[in-house]
Amino acid sequence: MEQLQYKPHPDQWSLGQMYNHLIQISLNMQFPAINQCLSNEAECEEEKTEAGVRVFQNGSFPPIKIKLSDRLVPDFTPAQPESKEELVSGLKKVLEQANEKIDRISSTPHTGKVAHPRFGALNVQEWFQLGEMHFRHHLRQKKELDQILGLS
Repeated sequence: MEQLQYKPHPDQWSLGQMYNHLIQISLNMQFPAINQCLSNEAECEEEKTEAGVRVFQNGSFPPIKIKLSDRLVPDFTPAQPESKEELVSGLKKVLEQANEKIDRISSTPHTGKVAHPRFGALNVQEWFQLGEMHFRHHLRQKKELDQILGLS
């Protein structure tokens, strides 16, 4: 647990916080948006933003560290995990729901879009792809933390 909760700097997240962030965003933002797109009740009038166009053209987030403004830190900093089991359970839930979404996405006609706060209107495939890009983006962070902790 010590390694999962270790923060190399007060402004940085621990491995456990990073995993909690990925779990929370998947379960509370991305999957609900996917469900809304699949319901065909999603009617978004906006377009994809310039940042959204760039991210999807590149197929990834830019290789930069994203620092939240001090105003947002209290609301958007994930909690430290209480146990490894909590993280394992959360990641399993993400995997189960992702697998269920894949089946629904491939077998359901869908035209709806749901707005993302930074990237604008995204369709169901883009929301799913965004989830994969988000996990991949945090792999860089994990690699850094692994090196600091002597795990790689």
